[in-house]
Amino acid sequence: MLNVHNLSVSFAGSDLFSGVTFKLNKGDRIGLIGKNGAGKSTLLKVLSKDIENSGGTMAFDKEVRIGFLRQDIDFVEGRTILEEAYQAFEEIKQLEGKLEIINHELVTRTDYESEYYHDLMVNLNEFSHRYELLGGYNYQGNTEKILQGLGFQREDFDKLTNTFSGGWRMRIELAKLLLQENDILLLDEPTNHLDIESIIWLENFLKVYSGAIVLVSHDKMFLDNVTNRTIEISLGKIYDYKKPYSQFLLLRGEIKEKQLQAQKNQEKEIKATQVLIDKFRAKANKATMAQSLIKRLDKVERIEVDDDDNAVMNVKFQISKEPGKIVIEAENLSKSYGKKHVLEDVDLLIERNSKIAFVGQNGQGKSTLAKIMVGEIPHGGHLKLGHNVEIGYFAQNQSEYLDAEKTVLEIMEDAATDTNRSRVRDMLGSFLFSGDTVDKKAKMLSGGERNRLALCKLLLSPFNVLIMDEPTNHLDIASKNVLKMALKKFEGTLILVSHDRDFLQGLATTVYGFKDKVIKEYLGDIDFFLEQHQIENLREAEKRTVVAKKNSNSSKKEVSQFSKEEDKELKKLKNQLSKIETQIDVLEKEISEMDEALVKDYEATSSKPNFFENYKANKTKVEKLMDEWAEIEEKTENCS
Repeated sequence: MLNVHNLSVSFAGSDLFSGVTFKLNKGDRIGLIGKNGAGKSTLLKVLSKDIENSGGTMAFDKEVRIGFLRQDIDFVEGRTILEEAYQAFEEIKQLEGKLEIINHELVTRTDYESEYYHDLMVNLNEFSHRYELLGGYNYQGNTEKILQGLGFQREDFDKLTNTFSGGWRMRIELAKLLLQENDILLLDEPTNHLDIESIIWLENFLKVYSGAIVLVSHDKMFLDNVTNRTIEISLGKIYDYKKPYSQFLLLRGEIKEKQLQAQKNQEKEIKATQVLIDKFRAKANKATMAQSLIKRLDKVERIEVDDDDNAVMNVKFQISKEPGKIVIEAENLSKSYGKKHVLEDVDLLIERNSKIAFVGQNGQGKSTLAKIMVGEIPHGGHLKLGHNVEIGYFAQNQSEYLDAEKTVLEIMEDAATDTNRSRVRDMLGSFLFSGDTVDKKAKMLSGGERNRLALCKLLLSPFNVLIMDEPTNHLDIASKNVLKMALKKFEGTLILVSHDRDFLQGLATTVYGFKDKVIKEYLGDIDFFLEQHQIENLREAEKRTVVAKKNSNSSKKEVSQFSKEEDKELKKLKNQLSKIETQIDVLEKEISEMDEALVKDYEATSSKPNFFENYKANKTKVEKLMDEWAEIEEKTENCS
């Protein structure tokens, strides 16, 4: 489908990447990875012919169709969501117009024997056949199916696109691309504006996509679930392996170890040969031998080890002071935007050192609640912060919180206090801002750079409760890993709004699901939230939540009819649940500690007697306890 040879792109005389060579075949689903600024988006723009390459060649199959999901999109004003989505079917819409004209003429004309009428009938037959071949009788149903898969409701279809945020408009653009059935699909950060259920839906769609896919993503789980090949851009070169991301990392690590060993062995041989050369040079009768060895040494092709870009930011979150036991308490909390009610009668109690994830579809109130907690927007009901609570807030849309005309250094100095102003440059260096980069204006920063600057700025203020709204947007995988490790070590209260399942794993021990103005608490991590409902996406979980809520409300009316025996049984079941939850917490803590030990020193940890047997046994115990918990929970719901 595509043959790329010796491709290079240069800016201001400096190569962004060069010597890029690879083939793209039907069925390839490539994850294009690399650090922010490595050239991933640029390569997609070159492949889509949006920009020209500086050197090399690209050979496409004849009539190959390319679809490209760009980061920046431009919509025509005045179209509804359905009308915009239908733009994917250009030829079908043209045929509809022609068929409408023909049918009108056939109804109004009476010259049935004329040549013109005959031509109308011929065209009607040809256009109808072409219309059917292109899927004209199915495209409307397919459009609605894909729009719903990406999170739109039927009542949204007739609304104008300009009434939706940029994230939702990006979904419309993605829907158009998926409907077009292109031969090559280029996706630049397709999950950035999707919630978890839409990400899972997109994963399932792309797994069976018949064409070739090249996607840029920093979502490790999405890459592992969708791709079958990984291309990494690092320091201007590419590394291409026919493995999904996690397997690629292992394979690349093994290859580098072999390269290092081969390089060491070669250096030993070269050193030994050099000793012989020096020895034979001193003897006249061995001079010929020395010259022969020198020639042989000159012909040796030196083994090179792949270079890695190991520069990562250095993050550490420390609590300012110890807060009271209750950090946030909400009662009858509500919030409306005009006629749209987002939150209604929400009661919430968050205790010190809680690790919480807010999940749910976009527009369900996750970011709204975060903004209410930091006092950014007005609301109904009551919200109270606990004793000594100091909140650190990382906002989702960093462009609104960073002065576009100020430099990186000016933004930091303005936010600094007398006690930490002297450390501003050192802090910026820890977040990979050094040299001339501190003089860049905020408007010139990439999305990843803005996120890093916002994180750095966050550390200038004291906090013991950290609220982060989509902190991983635009961060590369290396930066996300560093951030995740820092948050794991944070000893304060953590509230995360995120759609990144891999990032949430191991960070949140409680999940709050947002749906239809209601917040439901799930006492477990993100995997627990998904697995306990035995689902593939959150939409099914949320439907069950609504049913459970109705059942719960109806059962409350019948509480008075419960017998003493039933009440006693209910208490017994709840006690069992509590004991199981405690056991799970202990085991998960042990597993987490074992994981950290492996990361710190793999060889020493893995060599401990029965280490992996104990590790596996703990995992098995947790799974069994989860199953037991689910059974008892079901009995509890039936009793309540």
